[in-house]
Amino acid sequence: MPVKVLIPTPLRRFTGEQAEVEVNDAATVAEALSVLIREHDALKKHLFDDQDKIRSFVNVYVNDDDIRYLDRERTSIKEGDTLSIVPSIAGGAAAGGVGVVPKGNGTPASAAVVDSVVLDQDEIHRYSRHLIMPEVGMDGQKRLKAAKVLCVGAGGLGAPLTMYLAAAGIGRIGLVEFDVVDVTNLQRQLLYSTRDVGRPKLEAAAERLRHLNPHIEIAPHPDRLTSENALDLVAGYDMVVDGTDNFPTRYLVNDACVLTGKPNVYGSIFRFEGQLSVFSANAGPCYRCLFPTPPPPGLVPSCAEGGVLGVLPGIIGSLQALEAIKLAIGAGDSMIGRLLLFDALALKFRELKLRKNPECPICGPHRTITKLVDYDELCGIPRAEPAADKATGDELTPREVKAMMNRGEPFVLLDVRNVAEWNICRIEGARLIPLDALERRISELDTADKIVVHCRSGVRSRRAVATLRDMGFTKAQNMAGGILRWTDEVDPSLPKY
Repeated sequence: MPVKVLIPTPLRRFTGEQAEVEVNDAATVAEALSVLIREHDALKKHLFDDQDKIRSFVNVYVNDDDIRYLDRERTSIKEGDTLSIVPSIAGGAAAGGVGVVPKGNGTPASAAVVDSVVLDQDEIHRYSRHLIMPEVGMDGQKRLKAAKVLCVGAGGLGAPLTMYLAAAGIGRIGLVEFDVVDVTNLQRQLLYSTRDVGRPKLEAAAERLRHLNPHIEIAPHPDRLTSENALDLVAGYDMVVDGTDNFPTRYLVNDACVLTGKPNVYGSIFRFEGQLSVFSANAGPCYRCLFPTPPPPGLVPSCAEGGVLGVLPGIIGSLQALEAIKLAIGAGDSMIGRLLLFDALALKFRELKLRKNPECPICGPHRTITKLVDYDELCGIPRAEPAADKATGDELTPREVKAMMNRGEPFVLLDVRNVAEWNICRIEGARLIPLDALERRISELDTADKIVVHCRSGVRSRRAVATLRDMGFTKAQNMAGGILRWTDEVDPSLPKY
């Protein structure tokens, strides 16, 4: 019987959309991965760095054990074993709080705190289905009312989880959100309706949650979470629920939680796949124990680039709410030390063990991170510049590209989006070569040509330009802002997505 390698959703485009690949004649993890790459060579740069070492944002498990705590790539495997590749995915935004530690990992809220909380007749009626459960009862409901939970992000994950926390009676829910409601949010963010489009999410979410449960406090925090405000903000709550969709904020949330001793209820989503855990440096590993460093910018697509099934954030966000409620009432076994993987297409849940990394730079015994840092810099993200009417260097604006067309200037307009995006809308005269296929189809392009590359928003096309230049295409340039900016500035008849 061969060894089975489970391919995560973000990497399936390199295996012909196969979720599982069987590998034969492999006695170690290194040999299995070598066979996998020989059969699917485009995987290599996503799994290995330039020194042929497994990338720090990719973990490999044999059955449910992390090879970092076995014999790494030399770990022996046998027929019937399952290898899981677990990459970091972006999508979804002081110790001793009230009831933040689960059963078996500490002490919930003190009896004095619980006794000081009062449930009135309306609340007793509202929460009656909780109260008749012995695992919750009056004591547990009072703990929920005493709890303070900070939700970072009110988008894909934040929308369902805040609704369930509010309905459950969490006494104080803090919301960190600075975005506005967009019509594309409505496919999955059920906290909002069509009439909310254009409104600040924070305003619409607070209104909806207060209508859902007038007995709780909603505390809006309209500012972006930064290294300057995160510690003070997190310190005022018992736990944080991470509903972010980008790596800088995810590492910021983790580090702030570790430095203040607060549990971090983690969830992430991409296309059909989700991840869930609870990071608690006091009782188990933190996010950096799992993913020590972030992936390079653009290597892991966001939900805006790769898409997400609308129901998926509802599932993962609901599980995050469940974990937060369990932490608050001190019931059950939390996800501390465990990572849950969910594949919606196969409708399968898998659980993997997480261990505290003794070399973790922020929660290990020899920590080197003692304060918050610049997380955009950590993730290699350049400072955002305002859109200019004229681009310079390696970039052109859509108006400049349109002017080149009008002059009849010879150039190749290369679209590196995927086929599904091409079918939504396209720029007349463009040639489609998806980014994932660019190196394989490079012979279709001529190094003598001037090439202007575009994608949806400009992220993937910048990567494509870098690849082209490395391969001798010195006249390659990026169209800043992608087809979205083209629609805004040149051809508003194209649909936006």
